[in-house]
Amino acid sequence: MTTQAFTRNYTDHSNAHGNQFEFYCDKCGNGFRSSFETSRTGLATSMLDAAGALFGGEMQRVAWGADRMSDTFRGPAWDAAFKRAMDECMPLFRQCRVCGRWVCPQVCWNDARGLCKECAPDLSDHMPAIQSQVAVEQAWQRARSVEQAGEQAAPPSFCAQCGGRLDADSRFCSHCGHPVAGAAPATGTG
Repeated sequence: MTTQAFTRNYTDHSNAHGNQFEFYCDKCGNGFRSSFETSRTGLATSMLDAAGALFGGEMQRVAWGADRMSDTFRGPAWDAAFKRAMDECMPLFRQCRVCGRWVCPQVCWNDARGLCKECAPDLSDHMPAIQSQVAVEQAWQRARSVEQAGEQAAPPSFCAQCGGRLDADSRFCSHCGHPVAGAAPATGTG
């Protein structure tokens, strides 16, 4: 009996007609499906089942016997098919030497470091997110400093009702006529 690696991250799509397996990246879940291998006993059983359905009687008992026989050989045949599928799909993944996970090279592998991106993050992937986070933190800091200084916030530049752009000194939206919040009240000369 031989041992097999790569056994945690797969789905078995085998059926009575043959074997097929799908292997997944341990990190992101991307996957590759092996080629479908037709089972000889499964094919023979299907043909005998069809003949039994057509002719009935003795042929049905032969089909039933063939089905039981294919169950007997399914274990070793499945093991061999699984090994071939692994040999086909393992080159499409990389195994990290630090955490041992099998990952896809397209998304989760850091070629420069020779490790998965979980163990050796690619900083160029993270830079846009870090820059956005810093910009948000700076905006919060500016808002806090305005509040702490007691300064009046600038009047809104977009209408709260329709979203249209407001002129700097407008009291009403030129698009929908809605009053602008924070606008100076009109002074009557009457």
